[in-house]
Amino acid sequence: MNPKICVIGCGWLGLPLAKKLIELNYRIHGSTTSKDKLSTLEEAQIIPFLLQFSSEGVDGNIKSCLKDCQTLILNIPPGLRKNPESDYVQQMKHIATHIEDSSVENVLFIGSTSVYDDNETYPIITENSQTSNNKTTQQLLKVETLFTTNKKFKTTILRFSGLFAEDRHPAKYLSGKKNLKNGDAPVNLIHRDDCISIILSIVKNNIWSTVINASTPSHPIKNKYYTALCKTLQIPVPEFDNTTISKGKIIDSTKLAQLLGYDFKVKL
Repeated sequence: MNPKICVIGCGWLGLPLAKKLIELNYRIHGSTTSKDKLSTLEEAQIIPFLLQFSSEGVDGNIKSCLKDCQTLILNIPPGLRKNPESDYVQQMKHIATHIEDSSVENVLFIGSTSVYDDNETYPIITENSQTSNNKTTQQLLKVETLFTTNKKFKTTILRFSGLFAEDRHPAKYLSGKKNLKNGDAPVNLIHRDDCISIILSIVKNNIWSTVINASTPSHPIKNKYYTALCKTLQIPVPEFDNTTISKGKIIDSTKLAQLLGYDFKVKL
């Protein structure tokens, strides 16, 4: 039997990840913010915990959630787009304090490539590229630093590009919309199946104390990609504003491929 792993945030990504870990004989503690979902976790053989996070602290038995776990996969979306005034840094400080007092040795923090700015030149972005100075990004970066500089445990930051799967694809969100910006920019996406496989590989190979960008290596042009996909799905195509200069970036996953010997399963 493999060591216990705690997955904080058993949602759209975290739940199938936890299920896959169980298939690989890991014992899993998992958290949710919804009482209704506790039974779903239990049915999946995940030891369930109800946890709520705020700038005031953690509501729920996080001590038991972390108990006897060697690795923590921290997958809590910051929610700063919906609530830009929320104090994400303070929320994570409370969690970090609990981790310090636990058996956790390794933390995998699920971050985002949104910390890098878009640009008219579509720069190739590596882990060493300059990050954004905007207010939201600064919160995200402070949280990353909070974990990577902690001496009580090792942290790997895994920055995902836009996540998608068959049940949640941005093409469905963009369908029929008009005057969309950045139509000539490259697409940066990654399928949920690849996200899960990459996480499993990091855990299995003990890849800690580093930062990794993760995006499917192909980067089609946004307007062509979404137009073609919407036609395939037989839903209204989006319309892009061609009167303004597009801004974008290309997320380079070379480091990921080299560290893990990883070959992406789902192409764009």
